[in-house]
Amino acid sequence: MAEWLKRGGAMAGRAELDRQVRETVERTLADIEARGDAAVRELSNKFDRWDRDDYRLTDREIQDCMDQLSGQDLKDIEFAQAQVRNFAQIQRDSMLDVEQETLPGVVLGHKHIPVNAAGCYVPGGKYPLLASAHMSVITAKVAGVGRVITCAPPFEGKPAPAIVAAQAMAGADAIYALGGIQAVGAMALGTQSIDAVDMLVGPGNAFVAEAKRQLFGRVGIDLFAGPTETMVIADESVDGEMCATDLLGQAEHGPDSPAILITNSRKLAEDTMREVERLLRILPTAPIASKAWEAYGEVVVCEDEAEMVRVADDYANEHVQVMTRDPDYFLQNMTNYGALFLGPRTNVAYGDKVIGTNHTLPTRKAARYTGGLWVGKFLKTCTYQKVLTDEASTLVGEYCSRLCALEGFAGHGEQANLRVRRYGGRNVPYAGRAEPLEVAAE
Repeated sequence: MAEWLKRGGAMAGRAELDRQVRETVERTLADIEARGDAAVRELSNKFDRWDRDDYRLTDREIQDCMDQLSGQDLKDIEFAQAQVRNFAQIQRDSMLDVEQETLPGVVLGHKHIPVNAAGCYVPGGKYPLLASAHMSVITAKVAGVGRVITCAPPFEGKPAPAIVAAQAMAGADAIYALGGIQAVGAMALGTQSIDAVDMLVGPGNAFVAEAKRQLFGRVGIDLFAGPTETMVIADESVDGEMCATDLLGQAEHGPDSPAILITNSRKLAEDTMREVERLLRILPTAPIASKAWEAYGEVVVCEDEAEMVRVADDYANEHVQVMTRDPDYFLQNMTNYGALFLGPRTNVAYGDKVIGTNHTLPTRKAARYTGGLWVGKFLKTCTYQKVLTDEASTLVGEYCSRLCALEGFAGHGEQANLRVRRYGGRNVPYAGRAEPLEVAAE
């Protein structure tokens, strides 16, 4: 039976916070839809102290940002983007159009069609998260999206050079220095200066995530996302320092970021908790990470690996770092996770920044029904059909006629009956049903 040595204490108050965020976002989106650029400018002034006539960056401004980075900075961004592009292309190549003759004279198929325009949100108010530009823009471009625009908030009163460079190098068609609900709302709803997109992607804070949720239906979205989550599954093949480091490495995202240890070793659990306290005394981002650990940190001791899988699947966390003697056991048996990081040689930061998999992942148990952002999210799998012979149309039409009659859909049935009459030479009564030939002959 699993035992919790530490439970997060702040979960109970989340519903009220969610309600407040939901109401704020609803009012704000209505204002953006009603007033367009004027509402966007007021919000940008209020929250980012950032005012411009046009929030789209010029080519000169983009180049100025790139010029502020060193040659090594640019090479490092290029390396990360090459890994993301390579894996996205591997994923795209795995998605094949199909066309098959399923009955004599009946051809069915599907095509993968990219959306026409995507808006990518790149968070950067607290940290300039340039990696989010790679994950969204490059993935959209590999999928074949025709127009990809980006929004990222100003950082310390101006566009963040690294984010701007990453967006430009990833291939964004337009870059806006705009953050928060106003950015997401402007991209989805459109304003006088920003053309609406068909799909929104990218992580963000609670307000950005809620705005995407409320806009879903007006536009497509990648997934419902909340605060970053991390889970470490470990046994005594690793030590408390490594577990604590990997927990705090994600807890620094924000004071509401859950960090969870699941282990079959009480000793490792206790060692990890001690190491967390030690590292929080020296970690530069401890003011944030300590709040997350105090409010949302959890430690669970399980009897064996099978129970570790059951508990982990129930959490359905975003990031799951597996450091056990047999990490592939969890790859083979776990079903609910955003991304797995298998073995001590890898870690969540590799996935977040550079290794090539996408870091936009499901949170708040959404991993029960979806994976993360990938090229397939930007593609619509659309089917088509062709009936090539009179005989095929007559055969399918007869079955369709009778099935429509079962449902009482006379109009549907006539679509089938008309084909049976014209291509099969059968005398089917109007709004009737095409009986099998042996019955009709009696």
